[in-house]
Amino acid sequence: MNLFITGTDTDAGKTFITALLTRSLRKAGFDTVAMKPISCGEPEDSRRLREAADNELSMKEVTPVAYVAPLAPIEAARLEERTFDPSEVLPTFDRLHRTHRSLLVEGVGGWLVPLTQDYSTADLANAMGFPILLVVRNRLGALNHTLLTLESIAAHGLACEGIVLNNHPDDVGDPAAAGNRRLLPELTNVPVLFEISTGQSELELVVV
Repeated sequence: MNLFITGTDTDAGKTFITALLTRSLRKAGFDTVAMKPISCGEPEDSRRLREAADNELSMKEVTPVAYVAPLAPIEAARLEERTFDPSEVLPTFDRLHRTHRSLLVEGVGGWLVPLTQDYSTADLANAMGFPILLVVRNRLGALNHTLLTLESIAAHGLACEGIVLNNHPDDVGDPAAAGNRRLLPELTNVPVLFEISTGQSELELVVV
């Protein structure tokens, strides 16, 4: 299973879902590893992905490009007088793709986060060519964010394989959550593959 995992926004729960899926796939017998090609700020997300794959990869393999400032990558890079180049991450991606049956790639921020003035996370996903898994934080605004993101994924010529509806601890009691659950299958042609409960630590996977 190879997937590019993006979110409707920053803090949608991409790292949590990517780590959860990595552990679950490995438990099911896959050799899954996960990478977050670009990070901004503290490397905690990269550490969590590395640990989810039993520390099989080095931190540099998990995250080839790391910026210090917790900002959009284009801004974080400029603060360091750097400019992102896809060649900084694609060789590592290609090697991990060749050597593993299952690779999960977590994008940085949301779908259209700019990496340079004319290159976004969407462009990086296109270069990698994996199907997309969309993490949706289950709160007010999720319907609009989801529909816009799915529209852009399609416009970039990529297929979204499914939605993961994430119930974030900070959103407990949000009255929009139940409506999102009902309406997403009605408003999109993309299946809701999982709904994640707060604190969930395992996924029930049907592997064929």
